[in-house]
Amino acid sequence: MDPINIIVGLNVIATFAANFSTANKNLKSTLTEVREKPKTFLQKFPLIISSFTLLALMLGVFQIAALEYSAELKTPRLVGLVVYLIFSWLQILSFKKLGDNYSQEIVIKKNHQLVTSGIYSAIRHPQYLSQILLDIGGGLAVMSYIVLPLTVIEIPILIMRAVLEDKLHGKYFGEKFTAYKKKSGFLFPFIG
Repeated sequence: MDPINIIVGLNVIATFAANFSTANKNLKSTLTEVREKPKTFLQKFPLIISSFTLLALMLGVFQIAALEYSAELKTPRLVGLVVYLIFSWLQILSFKKLGDNYSQEIVIKKNHQLVTSGIYSAIRHPQYLSQILLDIGGGLAVMSYIVLPLTVIEIPILIMRAVLEDKLHGKYFGEKFTAYKKKSGFLFPFIG
């Protein structure tokens, strides 16, 4: 098997394991802990797209639904691998930084805190930026012709989800969120 594909496959396993405790904790939360949970397709649809993207990435690891590897593709594959590795772990770190505020759903919990430190001091939605870039990087690394089109679908959905989260944070945290929004970027530092 190709060394780049082995690294991607091992990283999928490692990041899944690293995020398991956070996701498991999220599954144990009850509705009584939630102040507001909007009813929207943005609750589940991004997770579905991400699951399909992960499946396509794993198929690419086994060189299924992937372009044939050639010497000319080595550089873009290596760049893709580096981007994939960096942003898959940045996403895990952003989830961990949220602590008890983390949820796979768009919710405001009863004891919700606005997280504004660490990576969140520069970017309000590092988890979505990371998702987009790790998908692009992983798709390039394994040369999947399924991952990249799925990512194109995923981008506007994740942006809509981030906009909704900003609205909820504005509603519940008021001036504190407004001040934070002025100091932080939406998906990129200093932008929006």
